[in-house]
Amino acid sequence: MPVELYNKGNHVCVAFRDLVNEEAVQSNQFLIFDSDHAALIDPGGEMTYSLLFMAISNYMNVKELDYVVASHQDPDIVASLNKWVVGTNCKVVVPELWERFIPHVTRPGKLSGRVVAIPDQGMNLQLGGIQLKAIPAHFLHAEGNFQFYDPKSRILFSGDLGANFCPAEELNVPARRLEEVLPYMEGFHKRYMNGNKICRFWSYMATGMDIDMIVPQHGRALAGRAVREFIHWIGELQCGVDLMMQSNYRVP
Repeated sequence: MPVELYNKGNHVCVAFRDLVNEEAVQSNQFLIFDSDHAALIDPGGEMTYSLLFMAISNYMNVKELDYVVASHQDPDIVASLNKWVVGTNCKVVVPELWERFIPHVTRPGKLSGRVVAIPDQGMNLQLGGIQLKAIPAHFLHAEGNFQFYDPKSRILFSGDLGANFCPAEELNVPARRLEEVLPYMEGFHKRYMNGNKICRFWSYMATGMDIDMIVPQHGRALAGRAVREFIHWIGELQCGVDLMMQSNYRVP
């Protein structure tokens, strides 16, 4: 069931959270719709495509989708990309670092003239009356990784950063305090985020942003006090290479 994160005037942000069955990791897909233009963020794999296509059709003619946007290269992000390329007129927006890897999930020649490569420093994408911002989030967790900030709704679509694997019945209720989801996110972040240096860089950047809601690719959104609590928490977190020792590198 789609959940509207924001709906005001001609601008709508929608989350789709229940399209993946229990054999795969839960993942969220997002639609940003502004002035008859739309971007689909992190469309997911094969199992999401048909249901997602039908759900989006309640908002627009899916054929006219402007962008399919991928934060990084993981299969739960882009495995369905070939179907979106065939079924719509979209441009495919991917990190420049992964541009030549993405064709491995599409038919030969289908991406010709349709790829928008995001440079390392990020970029703005014109979407109706707004500029959707591709925000650098390298190594959080992918080497070339981006988040997407909607300046109208003030929502940061944060990819794997902020992911929390909460009970299914809680998915559509934004966490107002970090403590509500911390037990479901701490272990994931310690393993999947690169290290504290990168987390501190991101935290410093995010502190200067006007964010009402952080919406990760897995789990619940963060809103209210949880937004600033998360930004502070991740900036202090020891994770990834910080926690590795020689004992982790032994021949079995």
